[in-house]
Amino acid sequence: MNNDLPRSLKLITVWLLVGAVVFVAIQWWQHQAQQTRFQVSGGTLEIRRANDGHYHWPGRINGRQVDFLIDTGATGTAIPASLASELQLESIGTVRSNTAGGVVTGQIVRADVELQGGVKVDRLRVVALPKLGDSPLLGMDVLGKLHWQQRDGVLRIELADPR
Repeated sequence: MNNDLPRSLKLITVWLLVGAVVFVAIQWWQHQAQQTRFQVSGGTLEIRRANDGHYHWPGRINGRQVDFLIDTGATGTAIPASLASELQLESIGTVRSNTAGGVVTGQIVRADVELQGGVKVDRLRVVALPKLGDSPLLGMDVLGKLHWQQRDGVLRIELADPR
């Protein structure tokens, strides 16, 4: 019975090490996938479609790092109401929005948006929506000021300031 305890500890240690190696390998793979999904070269930004079928553009809202979901069907940029609250963004009005989930009421706020690759919009009018999910939506209020095309799972954007 005394021999079982050290053997059990050895077995547990081996499984913990295997789990740690698998965890580190998955983290590395996700980091590499993110790197290849987003590239800037010669004034052109390329975003490859992610495994979820969407285009994601890393950026910041008032300095906080976020991962924008590009939504070419959205008129404006929207963020989760919880994020607006966390960032202490002051409401300047309300708006009713038609979303995929139906009509919702949101708060209009202003935020500084910075997108990886150098696109920056100060004091952008953003709608804070309840139950939006985790990712802010980057709408046509920003995308419409950029030159972009989408083909074969790649979104190509000519970098220019959308002010």
